Amino acid sequence: MSENPPPGDPNTGRNPDPNYPQNPPQNPAGGYPPPPAGGYPPPPPPNYGQPGNPQQGGAPNMPGGYPPPPGYGAPGSYPPPPGQGGYMPPPPPGYGPPAQPPPGFGGPGGVPRLTVGDALGYAWNKYKANAGVWIGILLVIVLIEVALNLIFGRDSDSMDLASFYTLWSVIGTIVSVVVGYLVNAALVRGALHELDGNTPTIGSFFQFTNVGAVILASLLVGLMSGIGFLLLIIPGIIIVFLTWWTLQFVIDQQQDAIPAIKSSFGAISQNVGPLALLTLALIALNIVGFLLCLVGLLVSYPVTIIASTYAYRVVVGGRVAP
Repeated sequence: MSENPPPGDPNTGRNPDPNYPQNPPQNPAGGYPPPPAGGYPPPPPPNYGQPGNPQQGGAPNMPGGYPPPPGYGAPGSYPPPPGQGGYMPPPPPGYGPPAQPPPGFGGPGGVPRLTVGDALGYAWNKYKANAGVWIGILLVIVLIEVALNLIFGRDSDSMDLASFYTLWSVIGTIVSVVVGYLVNAALVRGALHELDGNTPTIGSFFQFTNVGAVILASLLVGLMSGIGFLLLIIPGIIIVFLTWWTLQFVIDQQQDAIPAIKSSFGAISQNVGPLALLTLALIALNIVGFLLCLVGLLVSYPVTIIASTYAYRVVVGGRVAP
């Protein structure tokens, strides 16, 4: 027997017929096709392309899928997109307007600074722009005082002391005091118009409605100051200083008498240094105005009212119109 097998198909032992196609190879057991040239590609990962696979856009952390990459977040932890449910993403650090300094201490951001120079400069500019109105209201006040003296005044040639204590004189004293309270309130009202950016007129000085609070607050301040001056003068000076802004709180913030006094005490006591310097400067200004044949008071007194009201608005953080 020959050692070499006869040519032909090893399965059938027949020679291949070039005119007859050979049967295609059969799949092995299990139905898999024969491997292609180069071998099979690596098998895909489990559940590839199914929900839960982030490579195919599936939902993260679904059963059978890949876990989400680090930092991807847990289901339900994402905020809704902007515009849905009112959600707006927080701004990045440092975004937005700069923090404002506390009222009354100035600095960047347009908040005025409480200094003597700023207060006097502001008051002078406002007075200069509306000097005619301020001089006019002061002349009206002088005419009112003259009329009250003529109506309720005592005959200067009479030496009868009893005339001071007649009922008419008592009524005249009360009326004069009340009118004085209202005149002070009118000047404060005019200064507040300046701070609001409104040019005051003669009539606008009397645009306040809480007359009862004005009278009661002024009366209480007068009584406290009088008692303080009886106690060696210095307590009276302190009370006058700490109640300086009582009418500003009554008129500008519509406070009642006692709350306005407390507000004035609190605001001024927290800014004693700059306000004490401003007070001394205003006293000196009015002394100069008095020495100029009283005519200088037509300038110094309105400047004093506007400057003190400016200081009030700066300390409480109110409006200060340019």
